[in-house]
Amino acid sequence: MSDENKCGCGGDMKDMPIPEVNFSTFVMSLSSSAMFHLGEVADPSSGKMEFAPALAKHSIDILALLQDKIKNGMTSEEEKLLCDLLYSLRMKYVDKTK
Repeated sequence: MSDENKCGCGGDMKDMPIPEVNFSTFVMSLSSSAMFHLGEVADPSSGKMEFAPALAKHSIDILALLQDKIKNGMTSEEEKLLCDLLYSLRMKYVDKTK
């Protein structure tokens, strides 16, 4: 396997942009996971949108845990991002589980 394709996915890894690892990208990653499980984002491999409420709730609960545990260590921008994401995800979850 070549150095350019260590993922085994057929793509050229050297050309794929990798986001900086920081609190904001971590929170956005968890939010994306929740959106996927809420059926708001299609599976990139199949194009299908599937609703998995237990997995969506799990991702949302992880974000809430982070909010509770590290609130005092966040910048105001990070705190606002997390609060806004949690509100949006919780509202979508409630709407979809009625």
